[in-house]
Amino acid sequence: QVQLVESGGGLVQAGGSLRLSCAASGSTFSIPSMGWYRQAPGKERELVGTMNTDGNTNYAERVKGRFTISRDNAKKTVYLQMSSLKPEDTAVYYCHALMRRYYADAVKQYWGQGTQVTVSP
Repeated sequence: QVQLVESGGGLVQAGGSLRLSCAASGSTFSIPSMGWYRQAPGKERELVGTMNTDGNTNYAERVKGRFTISRDNAKKTVYLQMSSLKPEDTAVYYCHALMRRYYADAVKQYWGQGTQVTVSP
């Protein structure tokens, strides 16, 4: 069974930094995309950013220049380095991946359990 396991959330003051990690466990054939979404209280889940296996990234406008996504393909791990954090970045952050478990498998999306990030003023 494939799972995404996140770590690294917590409480930080505005202007601070935090790093999230997410590792895919279980047998996988390929992981075309890994990235992050977030959901604030009372709001819909929104894209933070993603990275494909070639290293191409896609960021939400509101995090560009402050957040950086990186991947370690050998470790099936994606990271989210967050800097210059603002109170409006407070949310549950979810790891997301598009994966194929074996050669003939269709690409499916998977979600982590979520990790809370709280930015105090």
